[in-house]
Amino acid sequence: MNVKSRAKVGAAVLGAAAIGVGVLSTPASADYPTPPFRPLAGVGSDTTQYALNGLGDVVLDTSGNKLIGSWNATGSATITPKDGTVAATAHCAGINRPNGSSAGIDRLILDVNNTAQADCVDFARSSRGPSTAGTNLTFIPFGKDAVTYATDLGSTLPTNLTATQLQSIYRNCTFVDAGVTKTVSKALLPQAGSGTRTYWLSSIGVTEAEITTAKAAGCVDDSVQEHDGIAIANGTQIMPYSVAQWLAQGKGFADVPNRRGESRLRNIAGVAPTTGTGTAIALNPNFTFARDVYNVVPTAKLTDPSIARAFVGASSQVCLNIATTKNYGFGDLSADTAPSSCGDTTTTGNR
Repeated sequence: MNVKSRAKVGAAVLGAAAIGVGVLSTPASADYPTPPFRPLAGVGSDTTQYALNGLGDVVLDTSGNKLIGSWNATGSATITPKDGTVAATAHCAGINRPNGSSAGIDRLILDVNNTAQADCVDFARSSRGPSTAGTNLTFIPFGKDAVTYATDLGSTLPTNLTATQLQSIYRNCTFVDAGVTKTVSKALLPQAGSGTRTYWLSSIGVTEAEITTAKAAGCVDDSVQEHDGIAIANGTQIMPYSVAQWLAQGKGFADVPNRRGESRLRNIAGVAPTTGTGTAIALNPNFTFARDVYNVVPTAKLTDPSIARAFVGASSQVCLNIATTKNYGFGDLSADTAPSSCGDTTTTGNR
């Protein structure tokens, strides 16, 4: 290791220590251990997968049995979310693993619309709201997240950018700073189907058509998995990052792989994405780009006993276990009113 590399690693360790989070963690299993299969199987968002894994250990039915089995966005190519050895759910053996909010929602839609594929997935994790109007699906909020940009620890890029500057970066890899045009070597973007991708582009005012043009010009790389700071290869690259994910990845949890690398979260328009220091560091709920995160269920199944107990209303098991959600970096929705209050069922869509 050369002197520069040693300096950067040392700075990374000191930086993590300064905010009271761990540097090392043990990679987690991609899925909850089966059998037994739990009543509610969920797939989709990378952003909320660890929080749902944690909630899966504390969300219980009236007999004290665990309700939620959540399958991570990445891992093996296929998953078996329901028992494939019995006739009723034999078709659930070896289905393709959904990676991202949209992929999870699409798999849930398939479950709803195609009886031959039914009963495999009960909910989808989503870091975005509805993209298509309708009432087939209900998006139930359970936590607050925020998205900012991240750069490398030793980056030469500014630690504070505006939405206008970020828009320019994701259109053509240049931005104006103090009257000087500067260049970003690569603007990284989560894979297609990511709710964070959808939210980020909407927030900075960039369309998918503009991203297609930027990719063709070699400016944007959208082949990276979301919230993987290791993908930032040098000091002039940039990527969007879930604040909750970044916080959780740095806590040293055995079930949360530390994918931060040397990434650091940056300010937008002078507002910091986190508050507090040391062990009190937390997501800033008033950050420029704050968003709700959801568990999506078929509207027709809102009264299903397991779904209702787990997700529906302020007294649902997920909402009562807000301490677990906050432990994974998310903010609570206690100060929010409908449609953003925990367990609210007024937000619907068809996708």
